Amino acid sequence: MGRRKKEPRSVHRENIVSAASALFMEKGIAAASMDDIAKAAGYSKATLYVYFENKEEIVGMIVWNSMKKLYDYISSALVQQKTTRARYDFICRGLVRYQEEFPFYFRMVLDRINIDFESHEYLPEEKETYRVGEEINQKLKQFLLSGMEKGDLRRDLEIMPSIFNFWGMLSGIIQLAANKEEYIKQSMGLSKEKFMEYGFSLVYDSIAARRDDHE
Repeated sequence: MGRRKKEPRSVHRENIVSAASALFMEKGIAAASMDDIAKAAGYSKATLYVYFENKEEIVGMIVWNSMKKLYDYISSALVQQKTTRARYDFICRGLVRYQEEFPFYFRMVLDRINIDFESHEYLPEEKETYRVGEEINQKLKQFLLSGMEKGDLRRDLEIMPSIFNFWGMLSGIIQLAANKEEYIKQSMGLSKEKFMEYGFSLVYDSIAARRDDHE
């Protein structure tokens, strides 16, 4: 225990968050108590409260971590490719990879995010989550504007509604493919990958410039 006590506070918080993530994935957030989290992390309940005031703070940290991971995936996708379609394809692949590696985080990102930081108390992690979310929106905005300037994407796109619909459609396709993989294979004769590719193409076609737009 001596070595463990000397570890930085951040290490203990990361250990607890990691254990809580696995526990939440197994039992769900509502069913997991602070006692459960303490046991899963290998801490006493009293020690757990040294690092987190309550379960909500742990959940807030998990959501923040998930947003940071998502930002990294999207940023990486955008810097690696030059053409609009290649960048789009890499965004889709990055989101698929993110869902496969962090399915719990992926679901957390789809949840409601606090945007009110004036009228009531809030967790620091909530404000940071909002900030990272805004940075993700800026990345997607840059992608759309770049594609519009190049003539690859429709010029009549309204940026913010397009960003939210863009994210909603892509994440919906990915989550549906993950949840219904066997049904998709049996009823459509498609692999999960082929189903997602088809869906991603439909979404791209909905924002792509038509030939007569250039005439």
